[in-house]
Amino acid sequence: MPTTGERTYVLLPGAGGAATFFWQRVTPLLREAGHEVIPIDLPGPDPAAGLPEYTRIVTDAIGGRRNVVLVAASLGGFTAPMVAAAVPVAALVFVNAMIPEPGEKPGDWWRNTGQRDAMLAAAERGGYPAEFDVDAYFLHDVPAEILASEESREWPEADVVFESTCAFSAWPEVPIRVVAGAGDRLFPAEFQRRVARERLGVQADVLPGGHLMTLAYPDPLARYLLAP
Repeated sequence: MPTTGERTYVLLPGAGGAATFFWQRVTPLLREAGHEVIPIDLPGPDPAAGLPEYTRIVTDAIGGRRNVVLVAASLGGFTAPMVAAAVPVAALVFVNAMIPEPGEKPGDWWRNTGQRDAMLAAAERGGYPAEFDVDAYFLHDVPAEILASEESREWPEADVVFESTCAFSAWPEVPIRVVAGAGDRLFPAEFQRRVARERLGVQADVLPGGHLMTLAYPDPLARYLLAP
């Protein structure tokens, strides 16, 4: 992580593209610490927008900025390496994110990583439903005031992105960190730790919260992002 001067945190969302919503509780904490913060909304529902279009939107937003910390949540993990291949970044952070391999498609990632088996095993251990349900897998620890918003259930994502190829050849030679939510039911922590080891050669750091820890536990995540 960059250790001196003002950073620019570029925050990528998961499926649906609603970065402003998903990062709403983390953004002010980073700004209060004196840094520029850019949550980037992506056109998730657009059937003509895949990873190349997402990458172009993010790189245009970054422009000529330096000392950029690129933070990707969930599906945003597939956009992050393409952005890092196109513009300089100082660090990458994955937050409950899909970590791709070069040339992989998001639609193939689930099978390639064994995500479903890991999810079902965690559900059996945890005693919650094995079948995916938004409440059980995404919203179980999100505060009631956030759930009161209509945006808490509006995350349409067009199929096109899942057939897009993650077009990068190698990870950038910058610090890369991975955060796994201790209560993430979609990508269980042990699963994420294995994927981080296998694909990045790094040890994931486990923090409180489920898949939407940006909304449920913003303070520990913000402290983590601000650490040198």
